[in-house]
Amino acid sequence: VQLQASGGGLVQPGGSLRLSCAASGTISSIDTMGWYRQAPGKQRELVAIITTGGSPRYLDSVKGRFTISRDNAKNTAYLQMNSLQPEDTAVYSCYAFVWAVMSGRDYWGKGTLVTVSS
Repeated sequence: VQLQASGGGLVQPGGSLRLSCAASGTISSIDTMGWYRQAPGKQRELVAIITTGGSPRYLDSVKGRFTISRDNAKNTAYLQMNSLQPEDTAVYSCYAFVWAVMSGRDYWGKGTLVTVSS
């Protein structure tokens, strides 16, 4: 199983970006999918997570600005980020708990850099 993240880049304050995380491989089902981020010199933090049924949870600082969604048919999660601020600058990594044929485990994708700067 592989997770492929995309959509990072450079954006001005107040701008928007949409991150995608696509899971591929031998997949029976995917439970929770989500995004973490790590800024330079800081600990990794959970940004947003969404269950199979679509219930989202967000880091307090991104509530009202970020929206996580998923397309179960495509095994893909999305993170729409609006009103981006310099403090949102970080490497964003996607996460999923994936069930294969007989077992489930966590998977992580390579991070994608989001830089918010004028």
